[in-house]
Amino acid sequence: MLTLAVILVLGYLIGSVPSSVWLGKMVHGIDVRDYGSGNAGATNAFRVLGWKVGSSALLFDMGKGAFAAGVISQLRLGALPSMGSWEADTVATVVALLAGLAAIVGHMFPLYLGFDGGKGVATTAGALLAITPLTMLVVMAIFVAVLLPSGYVSLASMISAVAFPVSVAVQIFVFGTGLNISILVVGIVLALGIIIAHRSNIRRLIAGEENQFSSFRPAKGMIGRDEI
Repeated sequence: MLTLAVILVLGYLIGSVPSSVWLGKMVHGIDVRDYGSGNAGATNAFRVLGWKVGSSALLFDMGKGAFAAGVISQLRLGALPSMGSWEADTVATVVALLAGLAAIVGHMFPLYLGFDGGKGVATTAGALLAITPLTMLVVMAIFVAVLLPSGYVSLASMISAVAFPVSVAVQIFVFGTGLNISILVVGIVLALGIIIAHRSNIRRLIAGEENQFSSFRPAKGMIGRDEI
Protein backbone atom coordinates (compact mmCIF):
# COMPACT_ATOMS: atom_id res chain seq x y z
CA MET A 1 0.00 0.00 0.00
CA LEU A 2 1.00 3.61 -0.18
CA THR A 3 3.09 4.48 2.81
CA LEU A 4 1.25 6.18 5.63
CA ALA A 5 3.39 9.28 5.13
CA VAL A 6 2.21 9.63 1.53
CA ILE A 7 -1.42 9.15 2.56
CA LEU A 8 -1.07 11.84 5.23
CA VAL A 9 0.59 14.28 2.83
CA LEU A 10 -2.12 13.74 0.21
CA GLY A 11 -4.83 14.16 2.84
CA TYR A 12 -3.25 17.37 4.06
CA LEU A 13 -2.92 18.81 0.54
CA ILE A 14 -6.56 18.00 -0.23
CA GLY A 15 -7.65 19.57 3.05
CA SER A 16 -5.58 22.66 2.31
CA VAL A 17 -7.70 23.59 -0.71
CA PRO A 18 -9.37 26.84 0.53
CA SER A 19 -12.77 26.48 -1.09
CA SER A 20 -14.37 29.61 0.39
CA VAL A 21 -11.45 31.82 -0.59
CA TRP A 22 -11.06 30.43 -4.08
CA LEU A 23 -14.81 30.38 -4.80
CA GLY A 24 -15.12 33.97 -3.57
CA LYS A 25 -12.35 35.07 -5.89
CA MET A 26 -13.62 33.06 -8.88
CA VAL A 27 -17.30 33.99 -8.54
CA HIS A 28 -17.18 37.50 -7.10
CA GLY A 29 -13.56 38.57 -7.38
CA ILE A 30 -13.15 39.13 -3.63
CA ASP A 31 -11.35 37.49 -0.74
CA VAL A 32 -13.91 36.34 1.84
CA ARG A 33 -11.33 36.87 4.59
CA ASP A 34 -11.55 40.63 4.06
CA TYR A 35 -15.18 40.71 5.23
CA GLY A 36 -17.47 39.37 7.92
CA SER A 37 -15.62 37.45 10.60
CA GLY A 38 -12.47 37.28 8.48
CA ASN A 39 -12.56 33.48 8.66
CA ALA A 40 -11.83 31.32 5.62
CA GLY A 41 -14.60 28.82 6.36
CA ALA A 42 -17.98 28.13 4.81
CA THR A 43 -19.93 29.96 7.55
CA ASN A 44 -18.26 33.24 6.65
CA ALA A 45 -18.85 32.49 2.97
CA PHE A 46 -22.58 32.25 3.74
CA ARG A 47 -22.38 35.54 5.64
CA VAL A 48 -20.41 37.47 3.02
CA LEU A 49 -21.17 35.88 -0.35
CA GLY A 50 -24.66 34.42 0.03
CA TRP A 51 -26.14 30.96 0.12
CA LYS A 52 -25.01 29.82 -3.34
CA VAL A 53 -21.29 30.23 -2.73
CA GLY A 54 -21.70 29.32 0.94
CA SER A 55 -23.45 26.05 0.11
CA SER A 56 -20.84 25.21 -2.50
CA ALA A 57 -18.03 25.88 -0.03
CA LEU A 58 -19.75 23.77 2.63
CA LEU A 59 -20.14 20.78 0.30
CA PHE A 60 -16.59 21.16 -0.95
CA ASP A 61 -15.19 21.29 2.59
CA MET A 62 -17.16 18.19 3.58
CA GLY A 63 -15.99 16.51 0.40
CA LYS A 64 -12.35 17.12 1.30
CA GLY A 65 -12.71 15.17 4.52
CA ALA A 66 -14.78 12.42 2.93
CA PHE A 67 -12.33 12.04 0.04
CA ALA A 68 -9.33 11.84 2.34
CA ALA A 69 -10.88 9.32 4.75
CA GLY A 70 -12.85 7.32 2.20
CA VAL A 71 -10.67 7.36 -0.91
CA ILE A 72 -7.09 8.41 -0.21
CA SER A 73 -6.87 6.00 2.73
CA GLN A 74 -7.83 3.17 0.38
CA LEU A 75 -5.03 3.78 -2.14
CA ARG A 76 -3.22 0.54 -1.48
CA LEU A 77 -0.89 -1.42 -3.71
CA GLY A 78 -1.30 -4.59 -1.71
CA ALA A 79 -2.64 -6.07 1.50
CA LEU A 80 -2.63 -3.96 4.61
CA PRO A 81 0.45 -4.58 6.72
CA SER A 82 0.04 -5.94 10.21
CA MET A 83 0.49 -3.57 13.14
CA GLY A 84 1.35 -5.74 16.07
CA SER A 85 -1.76 -7.56 17.25
CA TRP A 86 -4.17 -5.27 15.34
CA GLU A 87 -6.57 -6.88 12.90
CA ALA A 88 -6.65 -5.70 9.30
CA ASP A 89 -10.00 -3.93 9.74
CA THR A 90 -8.63 -2.02 12.72
CA VAL A 91 -5.61 -0.95 10.69
CA ALA A 92 -7.91 0.19 7.87
CA THR A 93 -10.01 2.24 10.31
CA VAL A 94 -6.96 3.87 11.87
CA VAL A 95 -5.52 4.75 8.45
CA ALA A 96 -8.87 6.26 7.41
CA LEU A 97 -9.00 8.30 10.62
CA LEU A 98 -5.44 9.54 10.15
CA ALA A 99 -6.14 10.49 6.53
CA GLY A 100 -9.24 12.37 7.67
CA LEU A 101 -7.27 14.09 10.43
CA ALA A 102 -4.67 15.15 7.87
CA ALA A 103 -7.41 16.79 5.77
CA ILE A 104 -8.80 18.55 8.85
CA VAL A 105 -5.35 19.88 9.75
CA GLY A 106 -4.98 20.99 6.13
CA HIS A 107 -8.27 22.90 6.31
CA MET A 108 -7.35 24.59 9.59
CA PHE A 109 -3.73 25.27 8.61
CA PRO A 110 -3.76 25.36 4.79
CA LEU A 111 -0.51 25.43 2.87
CA TYR A 112 -2.07 27.72 0.26
CA LEU A 113 -3.19 30.43 2.75
CA GLY A 114 -0.13 30.78 4.92
CA PHE A 115 -1.46 28.19 7.41
CA ASP A 116 -4.45 30.37 8.42
CA GLY A 117 -7.68 28.58 7.52
CA GLY A 118 -11.14 27.67 8.80
CA LYS A 119 -12.24 25.88 11.95
CA GLY A 120 -12.56 22.43 10.41
CA VAL A 121 -16.15 21.56 11.31
CA ALA A 122 -17.36 20.74 7.79
CA THR A 123 -14.19 18.84 6.89
CA THR A 124 -14.46 16.88 10.14
CA ALA A 125 -18.09 16.04 9.36
CA GLY A 126 -17.14 14.80 5.90
CA ALA A 127 -14.31 12.61 7.18
CA LEU A 128 -16.43 11.01 9.91
CA LEU A 129 -19.36 10.58 7.53
CA ALA A 130 -17.13 8.44 5.33
CA ILE A 131 -16.01 6.33 8.31
CA THR A 132 -19.23 5.92 10.32
CA PRO A 133 -22.19 7.31 8.35
CA LEU A 134 -24.89 6.17 10.79
CA THR A 135 -23.26 8.00 13.69
CA MET A 136 -22.85 11.13 11.61
CA LEU A 137 -26.50 11.10 10.55
CA VAL A 138 -27.41 11.23 14.24
CA VAL A 139 -24.88 14.01 14.86
CA MET A 140 -26.12 16.01 11.87
CA ALA A 141 -29.68 15.73 13.18
CA ILE A 142 -28.44 17.10 16.53
CA PHE A 143 -26.71 19.95 14.68
CA VAL A 144 -29.96 20.94 12.97
CA ALA A 145 -31.94 20.52 16.20
CA VAL A 146 -29.63 23.01 17.95
CA LEU A 147 -29.21 25.41 15.03
CA LEU A 148 -32.88 25.97 14.19
CA PRO A 149 -34.10 27.17 17.59
CA SER A 150 -30.89 28.95 18.63
CA GLY A 151 -29.67 30.34 15.33
CA TYR A 152 -26.04 29.87 16.41
CA VAL A 153 -23.87 27.87 14.01
CA SER A 154 -20.99 27.91 16.49
CA LEU A 155 -23.11 26.50 19.31
CA ALA A 156 -24.56 23.79 17.05
CA SER A 157 -21.05 22.91 15.85
CA MET A 158 -19.63 22.53 19.35
CA ILE A 159 -22.58 20.52 20.69
CA SER A 160 -22.43 18.25 17.64
CA ALA A 161 -18.68 17.80 18.11
CA VAL A 162 -19.28 16.58 21.66
CA ALA A 163 -22.27 14.49 20.56
CA PHE A 164 -20.10 12.45 18.19
CA PRO A 165 -17.86 10.71 20.77
CA VAL A 166 -20.84 10.37 23.13
CA SER A 167 -22.80 8.61 20.38
CA VAL A 168 -19.85 6.36 19.55
CA ALA A 169 -19.38 5.48 23.24
CA VAL A 170 -23.06 4.54 23.58
CA GLN A 171 -22.85 2.34 20.50
CA ILE A 172 -19.73 0.56 21.75
CA PHE A 173 -20.38 0.20 25.48
CA VAL A 174 -24.19 0.09 25.63
CA PHE A 175 -25.23 -1.59 22.41
CA GLY A 176 -22.03 -3.54 21.77
CA THR A 177 -21.71 -2.56 18.11
CA GLY A 178 -18.60 -3.29 16.11
CA LEU A 179 -17.35 0.30 16.01
CA ASN A 180 -13.63 0.45 16.61
CA ILE A 181 -12.45 2.09 19.82
CA SER A 182 -10.04 4.21 17.78
CA ILE A 183 -13.06 6.14 16.43
CA LEU A 184 -14.00 7.09 19.99
CA VAL A 185 -10.45 8.22 20.81
CA VAL A 186 -10.19 10.35 17.68
CA GLY A 187 -13.72 11.67 18.23
CA ILE A 188 -12.73 12.97 21.67
CA VAL A 189 -9.60 14.62 20.25
CA LEU A 190 -11.60 16.23 17.43
CA ALA A 191 -14.27 17.49 19.84
CA LEU A 192 -11.62 19.16 21.99
CA GLY A 193 -9.96 20.63 18.91
CA ILE A 194 -13.23 22.08 17.59
CA ILE A 195 -14.10 23.61 20.95
CA ILE A 196 -10.63 25.19 21.19
CA ALA A 197 -10.99 26.52 17.63
CA HIS A 198 -14.29 28.14 18.69
CA ARG A 199 -12.93 29.85 21.81
CA SER A 200 -13.61 33.32 20.35
CA ASN A 201 -17.18 32.24 19.57
CA ILE A 202 -17.58 31.02 23.16
CA ARG A 203 -16.57 34.45 24.42
CA ARG A 204 -19.10 36.12 22.10
CA LEU A 205 -21.84 33.68 23.11
CA ILE A 206 -21.25 34.46 26.78
CA ALA A 207 -21.28 38.20 26.04
CA GLY A 208 -24.41 37.89 23.88
CA GLU A 209 -22.53 39.21 20.83
CA GLU A 210 -22.43 36.10 18.64
CA ASN A 211 -23.98 36.38 15.17
CA GLN A 212 -27.03 34.21 14.56
CA PHE A 213 -27.50 32.35 11.30
CA SER A 214 -30.73 34.25 10.61
CA SER A 215 -28.79 37.52 10.82
CA PHE A 216 -26.22 36.52 8.20
CA ARG A 217 -26.57 39.38 5.77
CA PRO A 218 -23.68 40.39 3.54
CA ALA A 219 -22.33 43.84 4.26
CA LYS A 220 -23.87 46.70 2.34
CA GLY A 221 -22.58 46.75 -1.21
CA MET A 222 -21.39 43.12 -1.19
CA ILE A 223 -22.22 41.29 -4.39
CA GLY A 224 -23.71 38.33 -2.54
CA ARG A 225 -26.18 40.39 -0.48
CA ASP A 226 -29.23 39.44 -2.56
CA GLU A 227 -28.56 35.72 -2.41
CA ILE A 228 -29.65 35.20 1.20
